[in-house]
Amino acid sequence: MRNTVALTLLFTACTRVGASHEFSIDDAKAIRKVLENQAKAWNDGDLEGFMGAGYVQSDELVFTSGGTIRRGYEPTLERYRSRYGTPGSMGKLDFTGLEIERLGPDAAWVLGRFDLSETPEESSGTFTLILVRTPEGWRILHDHTSADPKPNRSETSTPGATVAPPGGDR
Repeated sequence: MRNTVALTLLFTACTRVGASHEFSIDDAKAIRKVLENQAKAWNDGDLEGFMGAGYVQSDELVFTSGGTIRRGYEPTLERYRSRYGTPGSMGKLDFTGLEIERLGPDAAWVLGRFDLSETPEESSGTFTLILVRTPEGWRILHDHTSADPKPNRSETSTPGATVAPPGGDR
């Protein structure tokens, strides 16, 4: 049922006949601003602000990462809380290489890269987002994020050197 509702919402946003909105350069700027606001909130250690600035606050939200599909705003927020429970664990987030494409007057997809640094959970990778126009503005309805593969320790180690595991003792 959830998939049907989400697909109906997306289809309606993409194909609405007589829509009062047309996708414009201002929409692309507004979508970029959503991501800028998310990065700012993250870098300020504000996890709730990061979520509220970007995601649809509904059970229709789909978030996929680490091989797991999560459905709904609260499960997505809980996933972030479990990994980044304190502002100090969040580090610095940057989004780069953003490509924004119109799906319809009230929907768009974004392809880009993320880089998370200054934290024990450092990572980088790619993401694809589907955003829809809501009364609150543009919001992410679907987020598929994939981390870059971690380097093989044997390929990055100096012969004879010992490498401690992340967070481990030397």
